[in-house]
Amino acid sequence: SPHFPILQLAVTVIVFAIGAITLPGLASPNAIVSILVLASLVGIAAIGQTVVVLIGGIDMSVAGFLVAGALVVTQLASVYGLPFWVAVLLLIPSSVLLGGLVCHRFRIDPLVVTLAMSSIALGLVVVQSRGIVSAGAPPWLSNLTSPTGTTFGIPIPPVLFIWAVVGVGMWLLLKRTVIGRRLYATGANPRAAGLSLVKTRRVWIGVFAFSALCASLGGVLLAAFAGNVDPTVGGPYLFQSLAAVVIGGTVFGGPGDYTRTIVGALMLTVLTTVLVGHGLTGSDQQILYGVVILVAVALYGREKNLRDRV
Repeated sequence: SPHFPILQLAVTVIVFAIGAITLPGLASPNAIVSILVLASLVGIAAIGQTVVVLIGGIDMSVAGFLVAGALVVTQLASVYGLPFWVAVLLLIPSSVLLGGLVCHRFRIDPLVVTLAMSSIALGLVVVQSRGIVSAGAPPWLSNLTSPTGTTFGIPIPPVLFIWAVVGVGMWLLLKRTVIGRRLYATGANPRAAGLSLVKTRRVWIGVFAFSALCASLGGVLLAAFAGNVDPTVGGPYLFQSLAAVVIGGTVFGGPGDYTRTIVGALMLTVLTTVLVGHGLTGSDQQILYGVVILVAVALYGREKNLRDRV
């Protein structure tokens, strides 16, 4: 469907059904909640990646900003004795400033500059945390992503509630605001958007800043989930986030939206969970993500370009 990824949703249901038959306990309520928690972390990591892909870019700094955000609210807060919310408030402007702000102005390839920004962000945090790059999350923070956590007394992990709110917010932003229309216009045809008085440079700057901010705040949830934070904890989420965006049906330069990313994150998580249950290793997972991205890009690359539809 051009508006909703029916095929991906069907594949998710089929793969889960196969897993439920072949893997005892996969269909239990606890297992389902655990899968949803894992999918939510991928989906939240992919928020910024979604909007970057929509304008035709790619953000390789996701992993670095995830780890930086996680370390700021754990190790850095501990070193300087900062309350959690103060650390978060410091994290927000820092992420925005570092978020690939030179991509469009100096015509540097986003892949190159976001890799550099990832290293810079992580390096700055490591320096400020006095070289200590391993930290533990406080117990109350871990409750956010615990499968047994509750939200306002309801037995739903807080991270799932957060993901639902984010999903609604992103839908409204992309589909019901001037910002969303300008973003789609920039991705479809930057030159035509510029002639229509859309300030495309500002759009690019804003999108990459937004992506860095989302990744950093996602790092807070990652710290809650991982418990112990180290520089490698964000690595798997770089290609998982990109794979979720692409297999969900969002194409470089549009069309697409965050709803598709949500379905892509669910599909990827269910597929990975079932395959891991059948012996898939970590290296096998990396190969899987690469194959999924290549296949999805090949399939969607055959569709008519958005610039030819509008």
